[in-house]
Amino acid sequence: MSSLMHSPLLWLTVTLTCYQAGFWLHRQLREPLWFPPMLIALCLLIGGLLAFNVPYDTYFQGNQFIHFLLGPATVALAVPLYQSLPRLKAAAGPLGLTLVFGSVLGVASAMSLAWLLNLSHGSVLAFATRAVTTPMALGIAEKVHAPLALASAIIIISGIIGAMLVEPLLGFIRTDMARGFALGMAAHGVGTARALQISPTCGAFAALGMSLNGVLTALWLPAAIGMWLR
Repeated sequence: MSSLMHSPLLWLTVTLTCYQAGFWLHRQLREPLWFPPMLIALCLLIGGLLAFNVPYDTYFQGNQFIHFLLGPATVALAVPLYQSLPRLKAAAGPLGLTLVFGSVLGVASAMSLAWLLNLSHGSVLAFATRAVTTPMALGIAEKVHAPLALASAIIIISGIIGAMLVEPLLGFIRTDMARGFALGMAAHGVGTARALQISPTCGAFAALGMSLNGVLTALWLPAAIGMWLR
């Protein structure tokens, strides 16, 4: 039984089953915006792990294959971005300013919220990675000595919330380029998946926002936290 619980095939099957079940239930519920497929899948997966008393570390170790695919999946998002290259060149200035402002604000607002809630030191550091896509965020979390499991949970939950709120919060933005870039920066991978459902252009610029925000944050955040902790 112990060897089965650590089997990569078991947790790969469970994860994919919950993912497909999330989409099926979402359709059965008439696709409510407040309960996206990713959130349904997450609830099913967490419920199963709690019901069978499976530690998160066991699940994560048995699911390394999917974790490995996060990197190639992120790189593959460059394909729709390349197809929108002319529009990217035309808007390079405004997007650059948005990137810098959004990177700093995303970290500062998340850490301030954790600090105001009187969370632990490690939790505050984990919140610093909130707006960065998972593969990059875990690397940043290791450098700043933040809890990896907590950082992963914060990233996933914030991405789901961002994908849920895209219509009410960004509905006034008529340009898919601007909407996608903001969604990618704020909600990373889950937001980019939602942006691809809106339009190819929205998805391409969401991938750009997610990738550039991750790279920029990885460059300045560890050094900034190191200076803060002195």
